[in-house]
Amino acid sequence: MNQKPAAHMRTRFKAALAGPDPVFAPLCLDPLAARLASDAGFAAGYLSGGALGFQYAVGEALLSYTEIADVARRITARSDLPLIIDGGVGFGDAVHTARATALFEATGAVAVEYEDQVAPKRLHHHIGVEHLVPAKEMASKIRAAVEARTDDNFLIIARTGGFRHEGFEAGVARLETYRDAGADILMAFCKDDHLRAVADRFPAIPLAAITGLDHHTSDEWQSYGWDLIIDAFTSQALAITHTRQAYTSFASTGKTGVEIDGMALHRELVELCGLQPFLDIERSTTEATT
Repeated sequence: MNQKPAAHMRTRFKAALAGPDPVFAPLCLDPLAARLASDAGFAAGYLSGGALGFQYAVGEALLSYTEIADVARRITARSDLPLIIDGGVGFGDAVHTARATALFEATGAVAVEYEDQVAPKRLHHHIGVEHLVPAKEMASKIRAAVEARTDDNFLIIARTGGFRHEGFEAGVARLETYRDAGADILMAFCKDDHLRAVADRFPAIPLAAITGLDHHTSDEWQSYGWDLIIDAFTSQALAITHTRQAYTSFASTGKTGVEIDGMALHRELVELCGLQPFLDIERSTTEATT
C-alpha cells in the first residue's frame, strides 16, 4: 500500500526529462486516472486547474489552492505516477505564490506550474480573454516559489502567454526573464512554425508545451527540441463525449448503445485500484473470524 516517497518520484521525473525522448503528461483528475496513465507507460501526469474547475462546474478562477492540493494528495497517495500541479497564477502576488508552493510541495508532487496572467485569475480566460502581468511581477513570483520550496528537485515551471498575446520576441523576452528568476522548466503556447525557433533560443533548459497528445508524435517533438508535452484535456473530453453520447442515446432509444461487460470491468477495477493489500488485511483479520 505504501507509495514511493516524493524524493524518489522527483528524481525519476528529472531523469525522464533528461532522457532522449519527450515526456508526455496526460490529464489526471483523480487517483484512478493516474493509475491508468501509469499502467499505460506514461512518465508523468498533470493535474489541470482548468479541467478541475470544469469538473467542479465552477471554472478554474474560483478554485482555491487547498482544493487543488487536496486532489493532488489523493492522487499521490494512491499512484506512483509523478504528478505535475497546475498552480494557475499563484493565487495572488509573490507571498501567496510562496505559500501555495509550500502547500503543493507537501502533496508529494514533482513540479508546479505558474503562469503570467493577472491574479486573481479571471473566468474570461475560459473564453480566450487573457491579461498578462508585467514580466518583472511574474519573475518575483518565480523567485518566491524557488525560495519557498525545501527540495530543489521539486521543479518550478514558468508558463507564458506572451507568444500568443504579445508576439514572438516578447514571448522570448518573458521566458528569458523567468529563466533568470530561477524557473526550472519554461512553458509556452506558440505556433508550430515557432517551435524550433523557441527551442534554439533556450538550448540549456527544458521546454514544456501544453497541447493534445495527438498534436505531434514523440519523434516530431524531439526534432523540435521540446522536452515535456502536457495534455490538459483529452481524458476529460473523452469522458464528456462518450458519456453524453450514451445518455443521449438512452434518452431517445432506451439503450445506451455501449456494450460493456460490467462484471469483468468491476473485477479489473479491483486490481487496477490496487485493492489487494486491503483485501489481504481483511482476509487475515475481519474475514478470518466470519
